[in-house]
Amino acid sequence: MAPIVVLGSLNVDFVARVPVLPGPGETVLGGDLGTFAGGKGANQAVAAARLGGRVAMVGCVGADAHGDLLVRRLELDGVDAGGVRRDPDAPTGAALIMVAAGGENVIAVTPGANARVGARDVRRAVAALDAGGLLLLQLEVPLAAVEQAIREARAAGGRVLLNTAPAARLDLDRLAGLEAVVANESEAAALLGRPVASAAEALEAAAAIAAAGARLAVVTLGAAGAAVHAAGRSWLAEPFPVTALDSTAAGDAFVGALAAGLAGGAQDAAAVRLASAAGAAAATRAGAQESLPRAADLRRLFDVEWPAAAV
Repeated sequence: MAPIVVLGSLNVDFVARVPVLPGPGETVLGGDLGTFAGGKGANQAVAAARLGGRVAMVGCVGADAHGDLLVRRLELDGVDAGGVRRDPDAPTGAALIMVAAGGENVIAVTPGANARVGARDVRRAVAALDAGGLLLLQLEVPLAAVEQAIREARAAGGRVLLNTAPAARLDLDRLAGLEAVVANESEAAALLGRPVASAAEALEAAAAIAAAGARLAVVTLGAAGAAVHAAGRSWLAEPFPVTALDSTAAGDAFVGALAAGLAGGAQDAAAVRLASAAGAAAATRAGAQESLPRAADLRRLFDVEWPAAAV
């Protein structure tokens, strides 16, 4: 399996379970406050590692107890955390999450040390890419670092998987030559500057992302599956129906599993199917990294086999 290098965010997640999400000015009484390891970058690194990926993480945390927690959790899942830098002048990033009874959530992120990710971190991430390696990026670190990483990884012959989350308007020229781009409906809408509110619009959005230069384009649709475009054709990837408990890391599970599939040599349709199963499985458990599935979970829940995964 080719190596996966994740350049991205690491957050400590503070999660409150509530009966319904509050409206503006409304207070809702919830359950106990949970503290979990999270951040899109770290979540996707763990998701890929739990499915057999050879994963290294590059990012930045504070020199505090929360940073200790996040590094330790990466290492427990077999992720090489040697590229996680400690910044004594910034706190570890944090996410404040409310999860309703049906699994729907709202999230506010304070970047903290994630905002310090810069050129030297990009250089370390690109240097860690072996031949055929896959660089996995998201948008919870500064956009300038992401854009630099795309340029330098492509110049070095590396493959790049970009998850355009959280939503941002990017220059579509940045997508040229990327191995894969993954966005949900709102992220695709922000990327393209037009509504993406149906399966048909998602298929059109995936085709537009591919036309901008991404080899594989995926627009995730939550419980409705995913719209995919690759090799000149579009299709809807069928969902894996589950009873959702907490969708906090479902998108990260999808992206990390897709990275594991592509790095493991899977064809596009098989890699997307693996990713869809991982995203659905993650929604059945509470927490971020705690919810990310292993191969045994996918086999038990959906009869999905992933031979390269570490059970």
